[in-house]
Amino acid sequence: MEACWGLRPVNSSEGGLEFNPMQDYMILSPSQAAVVGVLCLLLGLLSALENLAVLYLIVSSRRLCRKPSYLFIGSLAGADLLASVVFAYNFVIFHVFHGRDTMTGFLLKIGSVTLTFTASVGSLLLTAADRYLCLLYPPAYKTLLTRGRALVALGVMWVVSAFISYLPLMGWTCCPKPCSELFPLIPNDYLLGWLLFIALLFAGIIYIYGRVLWKAHQHAVRLAEHQESQVAGMVRMRLDVRLARTLGLVLAVLLLCWLPALSLMVYSLATPLSRQVKEAFAFCCMLCLVNSMVNPVIYGLRSGEIRSSAHHRLARWRKFLWDRDLQGKEEAARSSVTETEADGKFTSDHTPESCAAPTD
Repeated sequence: MEACWGLRPVNSSEGGLEFNPMQDYMILSPSQAAVVGVLCLLLGLLSALENLAVLYLIVSSRRLCRKPSYLFIGSLAGADLLASVVFAYNFVIFHVFHGRDTMTGFLLKIGSVTLTFTASVGSLLLTAADRYLCLLYPPAYKTLLTRGRALVALGVMWVVSAFISYLPLMGWTCCPKPCSELFPLIPNDYLLGWLLFIALLFAGIIYIYGRVLWKAHQHAVRLAEHQESQVAGMVRMRLDVRLARTLGLVLAVLLLCWLPALSLMVYSLATPLSRQVKEAFAFCCMLCLVNSMVNPVIYGLRSGEIRSSAHHRLARWRKFLWDRDLQGKEEAARSSVTETEADGKFTSDHTPESCAAPTD
């Protein structure tokens, strides 16, 4: 595909290049576009509400804000919240309404989508590293991972994600290099570099969780060999089983949601794509949105401390509403008594002339 295909000047004003990716990228039929629009609306709205709830519960609790684990989960919720809104909006505008943008505007949008999903995977890696340190080195955990170090790690992760995501906006476009089969204005060599970076993050997540699962398995074997600590051992074994199930669920969801889209990106680097494959890729991208919807359930709502924070907030809101209701009833009662007394006083002191006693 030629370098600057799809760019044409629309006026002589400064920055007057309007970008239209044409039919090679806007490949969905009207019925498919309608399905994509509905899916983006439902999945994006549900994902945004879930992540907003988790983010609120963490930010509103001083206790959770001080813990590195919940800083990482908060970063994940923030990234997924932005991904839900930014991806759903831009995907619908592009594929459903065939919206046009300036070249800079389009690159800013696609860079923002890339940033949110990259930061989401980066937050998953930091969360995995946090759990690795917590479970394998419990005595030294608080020394190894302080709140300050967690904030530095988050800052570095977001800065690196932003730098990589906005490289096309900074000039790394497909002029005069071949454009990607899947993304307008994005060159294949940039897409390859981003895929390698994401693959590195995924490899880190899988390696860390694999080590945790292996350690849990070894611990279960040792407990089975030492029957003298049966009660404590059974409790710890149940925790290991729960941990294994949770981490297995994490890896299954992560791979299920990301592998289809990433596989088609890799495939697009090797060979030209048919229209059917491009249509399949558009729907595979929905799975990344599903991942942003499932993350708060796995990492947030399964946490006992976040659930406790939610119960505490709900109890406070119920108490607040109950107090307001009682206060409203008391004010209504006082108002009713005051009006009754005023009516009685008005009747006794201001008797109408027609009912007054004669003076003579």
